[in-house]
Amino acid sequence: MGDSGSGKRTKLLPANAYTKLREGETYQPIVGAGDPRAEVTRWSVVLGLLMVVLWSAACIYIALKAGSGIEAAIPIAVMAIFFGKMRRKKSTILENVMVQSIGQASGVVAAGAAFVIPALYINQLQPVWWHIFLATTIGGFLGVVLIIPIRSYFVRDLHGDLPFPEATAVNEIVVSGESAGKGAGKVLMASIGLGAFYDFMVEAVHAWNPVMSTTQLLGGWGTKLAELRIELKMHGLGALFGLGYIIGLRYAAIIASGSVLAYVIMVPLIYLFGSQTGDFTYAGVTYDISSMNASAIFSAFVKPIGIGAIAVSGVIGLLRMGKIIVGSVSLGFKGFSKKSDGEPKKERTDLDMNPKTVLLIELVSALAMGALFYVVSVSKGGFSPAEAAKYAGIGMVVGFVISFLFTPVAAQAIAIVGVNPVSGMTLITLVIAAAIMAAVGLSGPAGMFIALVIGTAVCTALSTSGALISDFKIGYWIGSTPRNQQIWKFAGIVLASLTVALVIPIMDSSYHFLVQNAQGQWVSNTEVLPAPQANMLAAIIKGLMTSGEQPILLYVLGGVIAIMLYMAGIPMLAFALGMYLPIPITLAQLAGGFTSWIVSRSGKTEEIRNTRREQGTLIASGVMAGAAIIGIVAAVLRLPEVGAPIRHLSAGVKFFFKTDASGAQVLNNAGSLMLEHQAQAWYQGFQGQMMSLVAFVLLGVACYFLARKGAQWELEESDEG
Repeated sequence: MGDSGSGKRTKLLPANAYTKLREGETYQPIVGAGDPRAEVTRWSVVLGLLMVVLWSAACIYIALKAGSGIEAAIPIAVMAIFFGKMRRKKSTILENVMVQSIGQASGVVAAGAAFVIPALYINQLQPVWWHIFLATTIGGFLGVVLIIPIRSYFVRDLHGDLPFPEATAVNEIVVSGESAGKGAGKVLMASIGLGAFYDFMVEAVHAWNPVMSTTQLLGGWGTKLAELRIELKMHGLGALFGLGYIIGLRYAAIIASGSVLAYVIMVPLIYLFGSQTGDFTYAGVTYDISSMNASAIFSAFVKPIGIGAIAVSGVIGLLRMGKIIVGSVSLGFKGFSKKSDGEPKKERTDLDMNPKTVLLIELVSALAMGALFYVVSVSKGGFSPAEAAKYAGIGMVVGFVISFLFTPVAAQAIAIVGVNPVSGMTLITLVIAAAIMAAVGLSGPAGMFIALVIGTAVCTALSTSGALISDFKIGYWIGSTPRNQQIWKFAGIVLASLTVALVIPIMDSSYHFLVQNAQGQWVSNTEVLPAPQANMLAAIIKGLMTSGEQPILLYVLGGVIAIMLYMAGIPMLAFALGMYLPIPITLAQLAGGFTSWIVSRSGKTEEIRNTRREQGTLIASGVMAGAAIIGIVAAVLRLPEVGAPIRHLSAGVKFFFKTDASGAQVLNNAGSLMLEHQAQAWYQGFQGQMMSLVAFVLLGVACYFLARKGAQWELEESDEG
């Protein structure tokens, strides 16, 4: 998806838009510096902020449910053009850029939060909404102000030297939207409706059982396989299907291969040999493998291997970008050291925020980070004011310095390869922060909390800087005012942080990041909220800052597998995610990827096939967005605080209030999608699962016809143009 626009040049763009400038040559954007057309208007700001709310909720939901983020820039650009054409006075191209630039804050904040915040819940640190809000807001603000001084250097001085694959794809959509019709917008809106309807029937109505298993669908054969601890499942959710569609068949297959290794080979082998050993204790926990089902074996022994593989994959990915890292840090210092003394007055298309304002925001953001750490040190650790001030000051300096050093790395990585190595850099950040905090005497809950908040802020800063440099490049090509993009990006970050800070606690209250297993142990709820990166970081930070035993041998084994994958030329992070994620999730993604493969090969001519394939991003984004919004609505419907209306909607599963140990009224829900002890017999058995299989196939068929119709609209609009 990232390079879909590479090599193209829409007629409105100058001939030198994507090429290196010759000596004495200058680039003139589509909208010149003296062009008075509208840019920051009530329309562009309000629509941009609405996109922030919609896509922040969608991005964080998908990241928590499926373990992968989604790219919101392209669907936001399409929606800006679509709704802009519906106005009595059509929106200008600069207004569309502003909508996209503001809306893009959604994905970056969601990425920063999804990577780290669940680790606080997993380690039972229980953040409140304002912890999440402040951590992501501070990180987002740092990402903006740290990239502003080097904007001109990356965007203008290095014009043509850096390919900007993601920015090029979005730029082509925005520019071509000036002459294109409404077909792309219709496809996106229809797919949003499709995803919303499908997951409403699954998540709220429970019209069929989304969890399809070989145990039920294969009858006696399935039962025999289950006795050997071989059970394949698939979660028939529109959100997972859409993610697989946008990932594509190749990567969906690699991820699923990791799950097959985990569930079909490793789990049965562990049961075969481990069931002969009787009770044994490992990493402080006693196990009787002969009495454990496949899911329990996977959680206890295979998931830590996946965590180790994910961690080492992130580090290897960072090391592979060694040249980019070294070069980008030096480029960043060059950009910061460039002086404006004696330079002529800048044109509108090259105006940044006032440097004094930028420095002031940097200072306030850093102090706000320190204040948050101070409160955490007092509330979580019970330290004296002097001790809390010391820890807060050290944490503040660590967070700011790492953000400062890694910001140009994220920007240049996005500009060169279209991939932000945020996973590896966040892991390194947490290890450094934990080591420094431990060295000065801070450990336990407060130490873990501060280290993870540092990780959240840095992760959000890196996500923001990478996305913002793409926004700046799009604005440079088209002729936007950088200062306007910068100012309104702050508003987008605040609203995105607020949205994420409200959604994550709702997801925890309704589905739970931690659940109790059959042995009464609190374990990560990977069946419903896998959050792989956060689980990895939670395990690592707990091992660094507590004295509890960790399954080190399993982590090391996972690391060895990642190294072997790298040597074999297999995408190691994708395979490692498959080893960690429950197979019901990865098989659903594989179904989406397979549908994408079929659609892209349908059609009588190459032009039709290519056009249908290009509908994939819009269809998948729409299905995921619609499904995600309904998923959040379904989570709200489960909350006792609003009366749990799902009790009256659900057909296949019974929901009712019960009293917990503290005497509070709670819903009879432990976070499992199966809800076996509350499900109707038809829902839990063959009938409910077969209905789900038929519905899932029909979802793929609907996407096929939507791609076909969208391609027809696009070709007709192209002929008219």
